[in-house]
Parts: sequence; C-alpha cells; structure tokens
Amino acid sequence: MIRDAATHRTRTSALVKPTETQVPAALILEPRVPDGRALHARYSDTAFELASLRTVSSSEEERQALKQSIISLFRDVDAAATHYLALKESVKTLVAEWKLLDGGAGQLAARPGAASPPASAPVDIVRPTISARVDHLGASTFVEKGWSKLSLGDPAGAEVALRRALELAPEDNDAETLLGWAQMMQGHFDGALLTLRSVLVRDPDHALAQASIGYISLRQQLFGDAIEQLSRAIRLDKDRKATLYAHLYMGMVYHEREMFDDAVLFFQRTLELGPNLLQAWYELGRTLWFAERHEEAIRAWREGAEANKFNPWGKRCSEMMLHVLQGGTPPRRD
Repeated sequence: MIRDAATHRTRTSALVKPTETQVPAALILEPRVPDGRALHARYSDTAFELASLRTVSSSEEERQALKQSIISLFRDVDAAATHYLALKESVKTLVAEWKLLDGGAGQLAARPGAASPPASAPVDIVRPTISARVDHLGASTFVEKGWSKLSLGDPAGAEVALRRALELAPEDNDAETLLGWAQMMQGHFDGALLTLRSVLVRDPDHALAQASIGYISLRQQLFGDAIEQLSRAIRLDKDRKATLYAHLYMGMVYHEREMFDDAVLFFQRTLELGPNLLQAWYELGRTLWFAERHEEAIRAWREGAEANKFNPWGKRCSEMMLHVLQGGTPPRRD
C-alpha cells in the first residue's frame, strides 16, 4: 500500500497542469462569451419586451432597438454554442486517452455504494450513438418534407417541417440552409441571413447557403454582392442543387441589370443542368420578351407549361403565355 502511494505521488508529480497558453485556443471560453444563465436571462427579457410591443403601440425606434437586441442575442448564443461544442469534443479526446491508459477496459472507478456492473458489460464512458442516429433519421424525414413543400411553393409549411428537423438534429447544415431558404422565400430576409450565416460559420464552403445569400442580395438590389456569392457557389461545384440554383439566380441578376443576352445564357445553362426546374423556363421567357424576342419567349413559356401543368411554375408559364397572347406584358420584376 505504501509502495502504491509512493508510485502515485511519483506519477502525479511528473504531471504539470497545463497553462492557458498550452490549451488549444478553440477550447478557451473567451470572457466575452456569456454563460448559459446570462443568455437565458437575456432571452427572457427580450421575449417580455417583444410581448409588450405586441400589446401596446410602439415607435419605429423601439422596434429597431428590439430587432438589434434579438440579432445580438442570436449571435451570442451561436458563439457560446460553438465554444461549448469545441469543449465537448475535447472531453471526448480525454475519454479516448483514458481508454488507452486503462488498457481498453473503458471503466471508471465506481462511486461508493454504487452497484458494480457485471464483468461481461464494461461501462462505456461515451454514450451509445444509436439515439443520435435515430434523431438524424427522424430529422431527414422532416428535411425531405420541407424540401417537398418548398418545391410546391409552400415556404411557410416548409419552415414548420424544417424547424422540427432541427429540433431532432440541431446544427444540421442542410436542414438549417433549407430553413433559411424557406425564410427568404417568404421575404423574411433578415431572419434568413442570420440562419444562413450561422451555417457558413460552421462550413464556410456550404454552396447552397452561399447561393441563397446571393439570392437575398439580388432581392435587395445588391447586384455586386449577389454576383460574388453566386459565382463562389458555382465555382465550388460541390452540390448539384446549389450549382443549379446559383445559375438560375445569376440569370435573374443579369435580367435585373438588363443584360439580357447574358441572362439568357445562364437560364439556358440552368435548363441543361436541371430540365425539370420549370422556374428557369418562366424566367427565360421573361428575359426573351424584354430582349424583343417575343416568339422565343412564348415558346419558352409553352415548354414550361407542357413540362408539368400541375407544377406551380408550369402553371405560371401557362398563365403568362395566355396573358401576352391576349395583349398583355410580363412584369419586368417578378
């Protein structure tokens, strides 16, 4: 016993507690990152303020101040979550190192009075990953449902499904990107930008998030920013859906700038990549019309209408074709 105690003292005396400079920077919680209790308190205060503004009249200045408070809270929560996630991953490495030290047994000393597990069932420090897989499988069902609703022109329904997916699999990049897409299709650009940028914090090369931010820049008439984001998504070429929509949105940028020949090229390339993306037929027809190529425009809308008359964009192609044949003019901006 005395020899064991001496051995223990010898081992522990050789260990030096790591200083802050020896700990990876990603694992140091910066002082500016609020703790969970502080964030919950801010959330409660902000929720109360929001509820108050709903029941009484408020000035534009008050609404803008609340908006900035919500944005600030979101950023701080996201920063804290990132830091704690890094710390969690670091603890997992300690688990792995303990198992190596313990000869692979993976057992920790039992608490006094606790029942010892049978020898045939060693205690695993890491919780089984089966539940996480089930969560991801369940989340994927809601992701598919969200995408289906987006395709059918129901972004509000898509948002509900995608939020449910994120409850099951928090920080799933694909689910969160589609949530941002659903928000932007409802015109909720500020919320969409927050959602999409949180994805890019985790994955700066997420092509669909890049393309979606490009679309928002287009709608905000920030054409230079839109071209930069969409060009990056096209260059990445790591996601078929992102590449497809980046070409579509790039065509819409050039249409807005009245560079119709360039817009036509992008819409034609979009249809080469995805012949079933009927929105491209609709946008191509509008661009051809304003390029004074009216017969080609009508043919484009006819193609889109005949491709799928039940699709929302197929219906819009049919309606626009009938509109111009009756003497109408397409809207320059849809």
